Amino acid sequence: MPKRCIQTLLYRDAPLKVPWRSGPSFPAHRSCVLRCNPARSLVWPLSFRSWLALAFAALLGPKPSACGPRPNILLLMADDLGIGDVGCYGNTTIRQGPETGLSDTGVLRTPNIDRLAADGVRLTQHLAAAPVCTPSRAAFLTGRYPLRSGMVSSQGHRVLRWTAVSGGLPPSEITFAKILKDRGYTTGLIGKWHLGLNCASANDYCHHPLNHGFDYFYGMPFSMMADCERWGLSEKRAVLEHRLGVCSQLVALAALTLTIGKLTHLIPASWTPVIWSTVVCLLLFTTSRVVGALIAHADCFLMRNHSIAEQPMRSQRTTPLMLREVSSFVKRNKQGPFLLFVSFLHVHTPLVTTENFRGRSPHGLYGDNTEEMDWMVGQILDTLDTEGLTNSTLVYFTSDHGGSLEAQSGNNQYGGWNGIYKGSKGTGGWEGGIRVPGIFRWPGVLPAGRVVHEPTSLMDVFPTVVHLAGGQVPQDRVVDGRDVLALLQGTAEHSDHEFLMHYCESFLHAARWHQRDRGAVWKVHFATPVFQPDGAGACYGQLVCPCSGDRVTQHDPPLLFDLSRDPSEANALTPDTEPSFHRVVETVARAVAAHRRTLSPVPLQLDAADNMWKPWLQPCCGRFPFCWCDRDADAR
Repeated sequence: MPKRCIQTLLYRDAPLKVPWRSGPSFPAHRSCVLRCNPARSLVWPLSFRSWLALAFAALLGPKPSACGPRPNILLLMADDLGIGDVGCYGNTTIRQGPETGLSDTGVLRTPNIDRLAADGVRLTQHLAAAPVCTPSRAAFLTGRYPLRSGMVSSQGHRVLRWTAVSGGLPPSEITFAKILKDRGYTTGLIGKWHLGLNCASANDYCHHPLNHGFDYFYGMPFSMMADCERWGLSEKRAVLEHRLGVCSQLVALAALTLTIGKLTHLIPASWTPVIWSTVVCLLLFTTSRVVGALIAHADCFLMRNHSIAEQPMRSQRTTPLMLREVSSFVKRNKQGPFLLFVSFLHVHTPLVTTENFRGRSPHGLYGDNTEEMDWMVGQILDTLDTEGLTNSTLVYFTSDHGGSLEAQSGNNQYGGWNGIYKGSKGTGGWEGGIRVPGIFRWPGVLPAGRVVHEPTSLMDVFPTVVHLAGGQVPQDRVVDGRDVLALLQGTAEHSDHEFLMHYCESFLHAARWHQRDRGAVWKVHFATPVFQPDGAGACYGQLVCPCSGDRVTQHDPPLLFDLSRDPSEANALTPDTEPSFHRVVETVARAVAAHRRTLSPVPLQLDAADNMWKPWLQPCCGRFPFCWCDRDADAR
């Protein structure tokens, strides 16, 4: 049965049942009943036939489980933001702008996010289901570990690597957007997607947001990355340039050898191999010089629904464009209910920051970019206030995973800070890779200033918003998220998560056990990456730490930590220091075995076959590589 409150309207004695929503008022001169429960119903005079229709509706219709209007839902997700980067999670060092009234050493570095936490509920043990973008976002949207949907790799491909790949979130997966759309919500996504686009052709859109429940999409189908701006740091360009350069040198050496052999008559061959090897050499050399521009055209562009809006994107314009789109969506749909997922491009490298915020933070460009994102959060909350939607909107803020400690160049740090937690973006077991901000606000429903220390997950958003919308969690598959509304309201003492698994790609690196009767949270590590250099808390010199191979240590017996006493995971427990060592390890091992019995084999979307660039899948305004358009400017 759908768990929602039904608003039963009887106009001219004709029954009509629609989802309860706030906003419209009903004419007093028509026979009308607003019914939620007998104690709170408002009744206008009804005819006998109206009462009869109402009785049948009550007997045969769906039974609501909760009363009150269904909220609008606004989900805000940062990209690569560390939990230690937010003021309300302990950061006290970034300068505030003059509009806050605070000095340069003010307590709040992110005043708008901090205001959201002060007015709502802050989760201190909020966890991503994966330590990198693509699998974490897949888990967020589906409420399921990414291994269940195949949104992982077993070959070291941590995320989708190109826009023009055939891998992506399978169409068979059910997102919360699909369910809310079916329940009458208008659904929108503005910002980053990074869950695939096409399967077999450049316009089949099998992985597109519009095929996963969103009515409207404006943003990047891929991800902001350093290669979009030809930065010093690089995800793909530097490697490709190096490989193409080496290949061109080898082909040039072959061409020179053939030429010398031909001229000295040492190699009895025609000039054809010499000519072709020279042509190939020139092509490889030329491609190595333009590959950066090709990547920017191939991956760094904006779409509106199924159409390319700007290719390549002009990054400095993207922030105001996104805010304009958010404001427009809210105003168009303020009669509600709506679901809006704002997926920020901040604070991923290359840290594109507008002039108003450049140079403001003592923490360099990363601090500037973080302050700008916080300002964007404030602008979005102001839009809700202006439209009178604050009290009828559930707002949620988080990050997709931990900050990237490895994002360094020289003495400059371009990645986030994970506070007291060990590890970084990409570390599937250590807290620094997966512990993220988690803030919910819904005035009048959620208590302001409440802090929850129970283990929760980004996957919990799925069942929570589905139930608030009057929907049902799918019964034909395993859903790993848990409805946290009672926990947020304070009517439940504990989280429903007794065990949580922590994957790195398809490899289980760790698991935690919330031992409620003792108030302890145990963490068992089965494998950990080898940090570089020795004693460091990350894999410096690499993009991210590996999940498997000779740079990962397998632990037998596993490492054990008590996070309730040692959240930094600084002191591993042993049978000598912890009497419960064997019991805890055995309990977690049984939970892992039970969890694995719920897994079913599925194609891995991030493995090489589905994660390599395919030219026939490349979206392009013209004929690739001549992809250029600015349709928004043309429209203006």
